[in-house]
Amino acid sequence: MPHSLTQAQSRDLLALAARVAREAGELLMNRPVTFDISAKTSALDFATQMDNASEKLIVDALLKVRPQDGIVGEEGASRPSTSGITWVIDPIDGTVNYLYALPGWNISIGARDEVGPLVGVVHAPTVNSTWTAIRGEGAFFNGVPIYCNDPITLDRALIGTGFEYDVAKRVEQGRVVANLLPLIRDLRRMGSAAVDLCYVAMGAFDGFYESGLKEWDSAAGGLIATEAGAIVTTNEAGITVCAGPALHPALARAIEG
Repeated sequence: MPHSLTQAQSRDLLALAARVAREAGELLMNRPVTFDISAKTSALDFATQMDNASEKLIVDALLKVRPQDGIVGEEGASRPSTSGITWVIDPIDGTVNYLYALPGWNISIGARDEVGPLVGVVHAPTVNSTWTAIRGEGAFFNGVPIYCNDPITLDRALIGTGFEYDVAKRVEQGRVVANLLPLIRDLRRMGSAAVDLCYVAMGAFDGFYESGLKEWDSAAGGLIATEAGAIVTTNEAGITVCAGPALHPALARAIEG
Protein backbone atom coordinates (compact mmCIF):
# COMPACT_ATOMS: atom_id res chain seq x y z
CA MET A 1 0.00 0.00 0.00
CA PRO A 2 1.52 3.39 -0.97
CA HIS A 3 2.30 5.76 1.88
CA SER A 4 0.18 8.89 2.28
CA LEU A 5 1.67 12.01 0.76
CA THR A 6 3.07 14.74 2.97
CA GLN A 7 1.50 18.18 2.99
CA ALA A 8 4.38 19.47 0.87
CA GLN A 9 3.93 16.66 -1.66
CA SER A 10 0.20 17.37 -1.91
CA ARG A 11 0.96 21.02 -2.58
CA ASP A 12 3.42 19.98 -5.28
CA LEU A 13 0.64 17.95 -6.89
CA LEU A 14 -1.67 20.95 -6.81
CA ALA A 15 0.99 23.22 -8.28
CA LEU A 16 1.59 20.73 -11.09
CA ALA A 17 -2.15 20.44 -11.83
CA ALA A 18 -2.56 24.22 -11.84
CA ARG A 19 0.38 24.73 -14.20
CA VAL A 20 -0.83 22.07 -16.61
CA ALA A 21 -4.40 23.42 -16.52
CA ARG A 22 -3.12 26.87 -17.45
CA GLU A 23 -1.09 25.41 -20.32
CA ALA A 24 -4.18 23.58 -21.59
CA GLY A 25 -6.15 26.81 -21.25
CA GLU A 26 -3.63 28.65 -23.42
CA LEU A 27 -3.97 25.94 -26.06
CA LEU A 28 -7.75 26.10 -25.99
CA MET A 29 -7.99 29.88 -26.10
CA ASN A 30 -6.62 29.60 -29.65
CA ARG A 31 -10.05 28.45 -30.77
CA PRO A 32 -10.15 26.95 -34.29
CA VAL A 33 -12.29 28.38 -37.05
CA THR A 34 -13.73 24.93 -37.85
CA PHE A 35 -14.26 21.86 -35.71
CA ASP A 36 -13.88 18.15 -36.31
CA ILE A 37 -16.76 16.66 -34.33
CA SER A 38 -17.01 13.00 -33.30
CA ALA A 39 -20.15 11.67 -31.61
CA LYS A 40 -19.82 9.74 -28.35
CA THR A 41 -22.96 8.43 -26.64
CA SER A 42 -25.27 10.30 -29.02
CA ALA A 43 -25.26 13.04 -31.64
CA LEU A 44 -25.68 15.54 -28.80
CA ASP A 45 -22.71 14.13 -26.85
CA PHE A 46 -19.57 14.82 -28.82
CA ALA A 47 -15.88 15.63 -28.70
CA THR A 48 -13.87 17.98 -30.88
CA GLN A 49 -10.26 17.82 -32.00
CA MET A 50 -9.55 20.34 -29.24
CA ASP A 51 -10.87 18.01 -26.51
CA ASN A 52 -8.40 15.42 -27.74
CA ALA A 53 -5.52 17.89 -28.10
CA SER A 54 -6.12 19.23 -24.59
CA GLU A 55 -6.22 15.75 -23.07
CA LYS A 56 -2.96 14.80 -24.82
CA LEU A 57 -1.25 17.94 -23.55
CA ILE A 58 -2.44 17.31 -19.99
CA VAL A 59 -1.55 13.62 -19.91
CA ASP A 60 1.89 14.16 -21.45
CA ALA A 61 2.70 16.99 -19.05
CA LEU A 62 1.58 15.10 -15.94
CA LEU A 63 3.38 11.88 -16.85
CA LYS A 64 6.58 13.74 -17.73
CA VAL A 65 6.80 14.78 -14.08
CA ARG A 66 5.10 11.74 -12.48
CA PRO A 67 5.47 8.73 -14.81
CA GLN A 68 4.15 6.20 -12.25
CA ASP A 69 0.78 7.89 -11.78
CA GLY A 70 -2.50 6.59 -13.16
CA ILE A 71 -4.78 8.43 -15.56
CA VAL A 72 -8.55 8.54 -16.09
CA GLY A 73 -9.51 10.91 -18.92
CA GLU A 74 -12.89 11.71 -20.44
CA GLU A 75 -11.60 11.26 -23.97
CA GLY A 76 -10.17 7.81 -23.32
CA ALA A 77 -6.76 8.25 -21.70
CA SER A 78 -6.40 5.42 -19.19
CA ARG A 79 -3.53 3.78 -17.33
CA PRO A 80 -3.18 2.14 -13.93
CA SER A 81 -1.24 3.76 -11.11
CA THR A 82 1.82 2.26 -9.45
CA SER A 83 2.39 5.35 -7.27
CA GLY A 84 -0.96 5.43 -5.47
CA ILE A 85 -1.97 8.62 -7.29
CA THR A 86 -4.47 8.70 -10.17
CA TRP A 87 -5.27 11.84 -12.16
CA VAL A 88 -8.89 12.36 -13.25
CA ILE A 89 -9.10 14.72 -16.22
CA ASP A 90 -11.79 16.55 -18.15
CA PRO A 91 -9.84 18.32 -20.90
CA ILE A 92 -12.79 20.58 -21.80
CA ASP A 93 -15.67 20.57 -19.35
CA GLY A 94 -18.42 22.40 -21.20
CA THR A 95 -17.60 21.34 -24.76
CA VAL A 96 -20.88 22.75 -26.08
CA ASN A 97 -19.98 26.14 -24.59
CA TYR A 98 -16.58 25.87 -26.24
CA LEU A 99 -18.10 24.96 -29.61
CA TYR A 100 -20.49 27.93 -29.50
CA ALA A 101 -17.86 30.36 -28.14
CA LEU A 102 -19.78 30.78 -24.89
CA PRO A 103 -17.86 31.48 -21.65
CA GLY A 104 -17.43 29.14 -18.71
CA TRP A 105 -15.87 26.09 -20.35
CA ASN A 106 -12.92 24.91 -18.33
CA ILE A 107 -10.18 22.40 -17.73
CA SER A 108 -10.78 20.14 -14.73
CA ILE A 109 -7.88 18.20 -13.21
CA GLY A 110 -8.21 16.18 -10.01
CA ALA A 111 -5.95 13.68 -8.31
CA ARG A 112 -7.04 10.92 -5.94
CA ASP A 113 -5.22 8.52 -3.66
CA GLU A 114 -6.42 5.42 -1.81
CA VAL A 115 -8.49 7.60 0.54
CA GLY A 116 -10.28 9.61 -2.16
CA PRO A 117 -10.00 13.01 -3.86
CA LEU A 118 -6.74 14.70 -2.86
CA VAL A 119 -6.29 17.81 -5.02
CA GLY A 120 -8.46 19.64 -7.52
CA VAL A 121 -8.06 22.43 -10.04
CA VAL A 122 -10.79 23.94 -12.23
CA HIS A 123 -9.44 26.57 -14.62
CA ALA A 124 -11.85 28.65 -16.72
CA PRO A 125 -9.76 31.09 -18.77
CA THR A 126 -12.68 32.88 -20.45
CA VAL A 127 -13.83 34.18 -17.05
CA ASN A 128 -10.34 34.58 -15.53
CA SER A 129 -11.18 32.03 -12.88
CA THR A 130 -9.18 29.28 -11.20
CA TRP A 131 -10.53 27.28 -8.28
CA THR A 132 -8.25 25.00 -6.26
CA ALA A 133 -8.34 22.73 -3.25
CA ILE A 134 -6.24 20.23 -1.31
CA ARG A 135 -8.03 17.76 0.95
CA GLY A 136 -8.15 19.19 4.45
CA GLU A 137 -6.74 22.59 3.48
CA GLY A 138 -9.76 24.56 2.29
CA ALA A 139 -10.81 25.89 -1.11
CA PHE A 140 -9.63 28.94 -3.04
CA PHE A 141 -10.73 31.16 -5.92
CA ASN A 142 -7.82 32.90 -7.65
CA GLY A 143 -5.83 32.37 -4.45
CA VAL A 144 -8.46 33.75 -2.06
CA PRO A 145 -10.23 31.43 0.46
CA ILE A 146 -13.87 30.69 -0.40
CA TYR A 147 -16.85 29.29 1.50
CA CYS A 148 -20.31 28.12 0.49
CA ASN A 149 -23.42 30.06 1.51
CA ASP A 150 -24.91 28.68 4.72
CA PRO A 151 -27.51 28.72 6.10
CA ILE A 152 -29.85 29.20 3.13
CA THR A 153 -33.50 28.16 2.94
CA LEU A 154 -34.87 26.48 -0.18
CA ASP A 155 -37.23 29.34 -1.03
CA ARG A 156 -34.28 31.77 -1.14
CA ALA A 157 -31.88 29.48 -2.98
CA LEU A 158 -30.34 30.13 -6.39
CA ILE A 159 -29.77 26.68 -7.88
CA GLY A 160 -27.57 25.56 -10.76
CA THR A 161 -28.23 22.48 -12.85
CA GLY A 162 -27.38 20.70 -16.09
CA PHE A 163 -28.99 18.09 -18.32
CA GLU A 164 -27.93 14.72 -19.69
CA TYR A 165 -27.45 14.15 -23.40
CA ASP A 166 -29.85 11.20 -23.47
CA VAL A 167 -33.06 12.74 -24.85
CA ALA A 168 -35.27 10.17 -23.12
CA LYS A 169 -33.81 11.14 -19.74
CA ARG A 170 -34.51 14.80 -20.40
CA VAL A 171 -38.23 14.15 -20.04
CA GLU A 172 -37.72 13.18 -16.40
CA GLN A 173 -35.27 16.05 -15.90
CA GLY A 174 -37.93 18.43 -17.19
CA ARG A 175 -40.36 17.07 -14.63
CA VAL A 176 -37.86 17.69 -11.84
CA VAL A 177 -37.33 21.28 -13.00
CA ALA A 178 -41.10 21.89 -13.15
CA ASN A 179 -41.52 20.64 -9.58
CA LEU A 180 -38.50 22.49 -8.23
CA LEU A 181 -38.92 25.90 -9.86
CA PRO A 182 -41.86 27.12 -7.71
CA LEU A 183 -39.92 26.20 -4.55
CA ILE A 184 -36.70 28.15 -5.12
CA ARG A 185 -35.48 31.68 -5.85
CA ASP A 186 -34.40 30.82 -9.41
CA LEU A 187 -32.56 28.33 -11.59
CA ARG A 188 -29.40 28.71 -13.69
CA ARG A 189 -27.94 26.44 -16.38
CA MET A 190 -24.35 27.44 -17.15
CA GLY A 191 -23.16 24.45 -19.18
CA SER A 192 -20.36 23.08 -17.01
CA ALA A 193 -20.74 20.85 -13.95
CA ALA A 194 -17.22 21.61 -12.71
CA VAL A 195 -17.85 25.36 -12.67
CA ASP A 196 -21.33 24.82 -11.17
CA LEU A 197 -19.75 22.97 -8.24
CA CYS A 198 -17.18 25.73 -7.85
CA TYR A 199 -19.94 28.34 -7.92
CA VAL A 200 -21.51 26.61 -4.92
CA ALA A 201 -18.09 26.61 -3.27
CA MET A 202 -17.72 30.39 -3.64
CA GLY A 203 -21.34 31.32 -2.97
CA ALA A 204 -22.27 32.29 -6.55
CA PHE A 205 -24.85 29.49 -6.37
CA ASP A 206 -26.57 28.30 -3.21
CA GLY A 207 -26.89 24.76 -4.54
CA PHE A 208 -26.48 22.55 -7.59
CA TYR A 209 -27.87 19.27 -8.83
CA GLU A 210 -27.39 17.17 -11.93
CA SER A 211 -27.94 13.56 -12.91
CA GLY A 212 -25.50 11.30 -14.70
CA LEU A 213 -22.23 13.00 -13.76
CA LYS A 214 -19.07 11.02 -14.44
CA GLU A 215 -15.98 10.98 -12.23
CA TRP A 216 -14.15 13.50 -14.40
CA ASP A 217 -17.09 15.93 -14.13
CA SER A 218 -16.88 16.17 -10.36
CA ALA A 219 -13.40 14.98 -9.32
CA ALA A 220 -11.97 18.47 -8.93
CA GLY A 221 -15.13 20.55 -8.47
CA GLY A 222 -16.57 18.18 -5.88
CA LEU A 223 -13.45 18.41 -3.73
CA ILE A 224 -13.40 22.20 -4.05
CA ALA A 225 -17.04 22.41 -2.97
CA THR A 226 -16.47 20.03 -0.06
CA GLU A 227 -13.44 21.97 1.12
CA ALA A 228 -15.56 25.15 0.98
CA GLY A 229 -18.02 23.59 3.45
CA ALA A 230 -20.62 22.17 1.07
CA ILE A 231 -22.04 18.66 1.15
CA VAL A 232 -21.80 16.66 -2.08
CA THR A 233 -23.80 13.45 -2.44
CA THR A 234 -25.05 11.20 -5.24
CA ASN A 235 -28.28 9.27 -4.67
CA GLU A 236 -29.35 5.88 -6.00
CA ALA A 237 -30.95 7.54 -9.04
CA GLY A 238 -27.56 9.00 -9.98
CA ILE A 239 -28.43 12.61 -9.08
CA THR A 240 -25.57 14.57 -7.57
CA VAL A 241 -26.60 17.28 -5.10
CA CYS A 242 -24.26 19.96 -3.79
CA ALA A 243 -25.22 22.62 -1.22
CA GLY A 244 -24.37 23.97 2.20
CA PRO A 245 -25.32 21.84 5.24
CA ALA A 246 -28.62 23.65 5.92
CA LEU A 247 -29.86 23.62 2.32
CA HIS A 248 -28.63 20.22 1.17
CA PRO A 249 -31.32 17.97 2.74
CA ALA A 250 -34.17 20.25 1.61
CA LEU A 251 -32.81 20.45 -1.95
CA ALA A 252 -32.30 16.68 -2.08
CA ARG A 253 -35.88 16.06 -0.91
CA ALA A 254 -37.32 18.55 -3.40
CA ILE A 255 -35.51 16.89 -6.30
CA GLU A 256 -36.58 13.39 -5.28
CA GLY A 257 -40.18 14.57 -4.80
